[in-house]
Amino acid sequence: MATDWQVERQGEGTAAQDAQDAHLREHFVQGEKVFDGHFLKVQRDHVRLPDGRVATREYIRHPGAVMIVPLLDDGRLLLERQFRYPMGRVMLEFPAGKLDAGEAPLLCAQRELLEETGYRAREWAHAGVLHNAIAYSDEGIEIFFARGLVAGQQDLDEGEFLELVRHSPAELEAWAADGSLTDAKTLIGLLWLQRWQAGAWALDWQAAVA
Repeated sequence: MATDWQVERQGEGTAAQDAQDAHLREHFVQGEKVFDGHFLKVQRDHVRLPDGRVATREYIRHPGAVMIVPLLDDGRLLLERQFRYPMGRVMLEFPAGKLDAGEAPLLCAQRELLEETGYRAREWAHAGVLHNAIAYSDEGIEIFFARGLVAGQQDLDEGEFLELVRHSPAELEAWAADGSLTDAKTLIGLLWLQRWQAGAWALDWQAAVA
């Protein structure tokens, strides 16, 4: 029996889109929760393929997240260096964090920026959403830009260790080109920054939510 969440997934998109993509769509038949962790959940579903056969899909359910591209007044960007255990090394990345249950993405972005960096921002702009692992996860990362930064005090979670660094867009572009910068969300944030600064993509700036 399909859960409310699975029914919602099947209902994504408009009727016109569903009709247009009928030759590609897979439909939920039955499923089971393989792992129910504190942070991630692993689901195994059986789906009916467009040709009528049944296949298995295993994937990670994620609560969603935000990423912030913080613009400093001197033109540099505020980033973090943090050890990422699955990679076994320190990674350079923009500030980010997961959504709490029922939390609005902008409020989450403001909270994460303050907690991880100690900075508040006077203005915010929502750029879009990034789906970074579509073959095995439903995670969506909402991308925000922040400017008018005012420094304050970090409030890191217990067991969270990170180093704040400041780099120019040119430095990040060079590291992306030589393969030193590989974090997907940070690369997408850099792409958005490049396109916005070139006047190709627009950002709708708004005052911070109190």
